Amino acid sequence: MEHHDLNIPTNTGKPLVVSLGAPLHARQDFLDAFSDDHDLHILPASNRTETIALLAKLISSLQGRPISALLIRMGTPPYEPFDAELLGSLVPAGCRIIASASAGYNEFDVDWMTRSGIYFCNTVNAVSEATADMAIWLILSVLRNTGNAERNARSGKWRAGLPVARDPRGLKLGIVGCGAIGRHLVRKARVFGMTVVYHNRRRLAEEVERELGLSDVAYYGELKEMLREVDVVSVNCPLNEQTKGLIGREEFEVMKDGVFLVNTARGAIVDEDAVIEALEHGKVTRAGLDVFTGEPTVNPYFLRSDKVVLQPHMGGLTDIALRDAEREAFENIRAFFRTGKPNSPVNEPVQRSE
Repeated sequence: MEHHDLNIPTNTGKPLVVSLGAPLHARQDFLDAFSDDHDLHILPASNRTETIALLAKLISSLQGRPISALLIRMGTPPYEPFDAELLGSLVPAGCRIIASASAGYNEFDVDWMTRSGIYFCNTVNAVSEATADMAIWLILSVLRNTGNAERNARSGKWRAGLPVARDPRGLKLGIVGCGAIGRHLVRKARVFGMTVVYHNRRRLAEEVERELGLSDVAYYGELKEMLREVDVVSVNCPLNEQTKGLIGREEFEVMKDGVFLVNTARGAIVDEDAVIEALEHGKVTRAGLDVFTGEPTVNPYFLRSDKVVLQPHMGGLTDIALRDAEREAFENIRAFFRTGKPNSPVNEPVQRSE
């Protein structure tokens, strides 16, 4: 491990907030305002091993001063998983809240945090619209066959062998998981003349549907019922125990022949062997994938197939989304110290005795 100068912060009496690496996108004026009420300390750890060692060193040097909060930026793979082995030293150090700049949280042991009396928060809004944009781009790409068209153009084949593309107008889009991302996707898909339906475990409240302009968007309580009806499937739900493998062979069997599939959520929500079979048998015409089960390792089939449009998990990675993601994580911490509860808690931690 490289030598790091921890530059131990002066005890001002403000809550001490530790950021795992320096915030790169929130911008200095925002960080300056945050520091009016909090002491922000950067832990210069770039991987899991360094984090464990540097946290122990920091806690020892603080001589009993609590680390009140931990902020985790995007780019988490070098540290994963976020569990007791990595962050257990924060419990006796007094940590009350861990705020992530990411929307997904399958890499975080939320159960352990709950038992340890620590709030865990994800970001709800920051990357939603950018990810919906990626979903729209992939939908248009698979409908218009842009990957093969570009390869033809670059190789001098021009339009040779390219079939007529599908037009989005009049096609029915089925959204699996109409949360923050899915709601943006509804609005954007309508611009292209698509009819939109959605599946959630529970229907959105009527007032929410009215507020979001979703009153005319049909809800399906049964996933397979929706899949039978749609021309394009977009996966937008979080990955958890209930959604792992949510779309597998049985789900592909009930889909229309020639359906299009887009996944900007998490790779493991869709059974990759099943989608490969569906592509090979023509059940799925083309798939647009921004996420993969073993990423950054990608199944070689997807790399070589001309039926797949690929992106390296770029859905939420825009300048504005990254700025808003870091700020949303900071605002969760700010809200906790102002009101006793963060803005977007994933859990309700057990009460912890001092």
